[in-house]
Amino acid sequence: MIIRTLSASIAAPASATTRKPGQIEPQSRSCSTSERTRIERRFDPEAVRELKRTAGSDLGIGGPHLAAEAFAAGLVDQVHLLLSPVIVGGGTRALPDGVRLDLELVDEHRFGNGVVHLHHRVRS
Repeated sequence: MIIRTLSASIAAPASATTRKPGQIEPQSRSCSTSERTRIERRFDPEAVRELKRTAGSDLGIGGPHLAAEAFAAGLVDQVHLLLSPVIVGGGTRALPDGVRLDLELVDEHRFGNGVVHLHHRVRS
């Protein structure tokens, strides 16, 4: 049995050339809808649930604001977190307030520049 998952990548949104099929983009994007991407002007958890149910492949959400809404709605099955070796005293938070998820580490990768990619699965 294949379960379609919704992954939240907490990093800069993907460019048009690196989007995964089914990726949901934040409303600030101005590019047009294509086979690989659908632009929504507001986050509708029920529409995303239906999209997950009927998707032929995994879905992805890019950007911390949209991902926060998906976390809060209980839609995220996997988390990809990129940690950079730089501390900046402000900016957009990577994870939302008021959400607790128990995670299981699936994979990790260290890049030569010090960035670490962590891939977690949300425990049921």
